[in-house]
Amino acid sequence: MSIEATSNAIGQEALAGLIAQLVDQGHPLQYAQVMATSIIFQADLDLRNAQMARLLNWLKQEHEDIYLSSLGIVEKTREEFEQRVQKG
Repeated sequence: MSIEATSNAIGQEALAGLIAQLVDQGHPLQYAQVMATSIIFQADLDLRNAQMARLLNWLKQEHEDIYLSSLGIVEKTREEFEQRVQKG
């Protein structure tokens, strides 16, 4: 089984478990599904932010020569993303 398939299976299992927990707490199934998806999405965003911060910090300490270029790439990516969001 590939890493991607394993990760997807774990994610689906986590989502199902979180939905069940929210339903057990008294939330209607429809809301529990949305809440669980939102919680997992936010956790994933937090993880990605932590990964990016750690990578940039490592570059700053170990490869200062490419650190500034890396910051430029990150900023350009943010700007491009914001433009895509604004365009819809």
